[in-house]
Amino acid sequence: MAYTAALSLPVNLNSFSAYRCLDGFRGSRMVSVKASSDLSVEPGGAALVSERRKQASINGAQTRRKLEPVPEALDLFYDDGYGSTSVIDYLDIAKDLVKKDGGPPRWFCPVECGAPIKGAPLLLFLPGVDGVGLGLILHHKSLGKVFEVRCLHIPVYDQTPFEGLVKFVEDTVRCEHVLSPNMPIYLVGDSFGGCLALAVAARNPTIDLILVLANPATSFGNSQLQPVLPLLELLPRELHVAVPYLLSFIMGDPVKLAMANIESGLPPLQTLDELSKNLTSMLPCLSHLADIIPKETLAWKLRLLKSASAYANSRLHAVKAEVLVLVSGEDKMLPSKDEAERLWRTLSNCTVRYFKANGHSLLLEDGIHFLTIIKGAQMYRRSKRFDYIADYLPPSLTDYKVEFEKENGFFRLATSPVMLSTLEDGKIVQGLAGVPNEGPVLLVGYHMLLGFELASLVDAFMREKHTVIRGMAHPTLFSPTVSEDVLQEVSRFDLMRVFGALPVSPGNFYKLLQAKSFVLLYPGGAREALHLKGEEYKVIWPHQPEFVRMAARFGATIVPFGVVGEDDIAELFLDYNDQINIPFLRDWIKDLNDKVVHLRTEADGEVANQKFYLPGILPKIPGRFYYLFGKPIKTAGEMVLKDKETINTVYLQIKSEVEKSLTYLLQKREEDPYRSILQRSIYQATNGFTNEVPTFDP
Repeated sequence: MAYTAALSLPVNLNSFSAYRCLDGFRGSRMVSVKASSDLSVEPGGAALVSERRKQASINGAQTRRKLEPVPEALDLFYDDGYGSTSVIDYLDIAKDLVKKDGGPPRWFCPVECGAPIKGAPLLLFLPGVDGVGLGLILHHKSLGKVFEVRCLHIPVYDQTPFEGLVKFVEDTVRCEHVLSPNMPIYLVGDSFGGCLALAVAARNPTIDLILVLANPATSFGNSQLQPVLPLLELLPRELHVAVPYLLSFIMGDPVKLAMANIESGLPPLQTLDELSKNLTSMLPCLSHLADIIPKETLAWKLRLLKSASAYANSRLHAVKAEVLVLVSGEDKMLPSKDEAERLWRTLSNCTVRYFKANGHSLLLEDGIHFLTIIKGAQMYRRSKRFDYIADYLPPSLTDYKVEFEKENGFFRLATSPVMLSTLEDGKIVQGLAGVPNEGPVLLVGYHMLLGFELASLVDAFMREKHTVIRGMAHPTLFSPTVSEDVLQEVSRFDLMRVFGALPVSPGNFYKLLQAKSFVLLYPGGAREALHLKGEEYKVIWPHQPEFVRMAARFGATIVPFGVVGEDDIAELFLDYNDQINIPFLRDWIKDLNDKVVHLRTEADGEVANQKFYLPGILPKIPGRFYYLFGKPIKTAGEMVLKDKETINTVYLQIKSEVEKSLTYLLQKREEDPYRSILQRSIYQATNGFTNEVPTFDP
């Protein structure tokens, strides 16, 4: 196993009761540190492990791996542990970690991180100026599923200069890179830690680093607190106890901090009661902040921040790493919003996610699902290149609850989707029993306006089939030049990536089928999803059987399907032909289409050179969505790959089955006594909102 710089002595083990200090070896998070002459301390604060100590730790790590097997992958709806800890835990544990032990900076591994999946990259957390190293405490369990997590602890009275801290982190990074040259190393920097991460990246441009910076302190020179900082240094010791309470309101919204471990979806009165309890428990703990930044070190911490900001800013031009900046709109400590824009313009490979209602302590506040943000920004990978299949992480239970119960729950309730499928004998039944349980399965269907059908479709397969559909989407949705602004909030595009979407390409299609995935494909693509007036339920497909031969190569089962209901929730009143005649919209459409990736440029027919635009729609009182999955078409052993006639016949059969499904649903929905939302509401009010609303007899 790879080894890094180990802990310097002396170490107070009682200060790390909830954690294990790193014993110098990656993967050995369960080893506790004991005083030993085998550790020789260097002037820079790092310690090297002797050969005897190395071998003993390796043997111990091998024994532990037998007891704690490394999982190959994560299951759908895995428990990420989010909500099990709060800022109160941060303050309570920090109380023990800030005791004097005379030691230099060190790494520790949170025990609750557990064993990550096979091939997990290393994540080094670099804390704010407090130096405690607990800034990710709300996310330890979720990050520990997919990362080897190490946190930097800088003792409260330690006065290692900024260059010394850079060297300490740099030594670890360089050693890990030598031992695992094909894996990225993540540096997560919170405020002051952001400066530290940028400095290390600037000094090591050839190492594969991924930086995630939360409100980086590179803007410290322009802080709103600059006029107040000299006064804080002059405060008498008797008044210093009031500083933590002042800082707590500057660092973040107390309500958001207290909401972090309250379960979403609770009744308002119960939520208010839980919030009141958390606030009552949190306020007494704030006094511990006086111990984290005592009067004796306040002046040093401020000088350290100034030094860190200047050092990092002078070297931004040398940063070649991927950078994800998380920025708060209500940061009362730093001008983080303006700083994010500056970093976006300055750094060569920078992405921004903007949280307009959050404060400075972003990673300790409610509603910030850190791993989900990383996944949505396409920043999680385990090798040199990002792989949409190998690096994909399934949604956690928290991801599902937030998106499909909290954010999308009303839409599902309003449209009350009906799922029908066709058995082998041709019988149509409710549910997805007719769809195979094992892949590779290729779902081929009709794309409603703006993809209205997608959320309910993905939801149904996760709940009933316990599988994630990997939707093949237009590459434009993955292009930051089109889909992202400078201050980009977490968007629908991010959530689509979290729930399985990936760019359509022959390579991705090949690898998905090879991995026996459930693949969602719309041959009509953007042309169907951005159709014109009067084209509702018109199947607009290319002439070429683009996907059949590939499916046959892997013996995939093809399931054609249709879905109706678009005309029951919205009316298209301004389509492409209308907008192209309006000058300012015509210019906007032209600018948009100059940026997008164009597919099928050599194709003919209606799908060729599809123009992108934003349809003008009027909402309607919601009707109901209906899905019908046709009889599965097995390709294994039924066709010759080079037989063009057979391939074309199957292609036309699939298209015909989709059209038949649409016709069937349009006719049968007229028989549904609960097509109207009014009738469904009456039924649910009588029978309970958790009961499924009946429909027509298939």
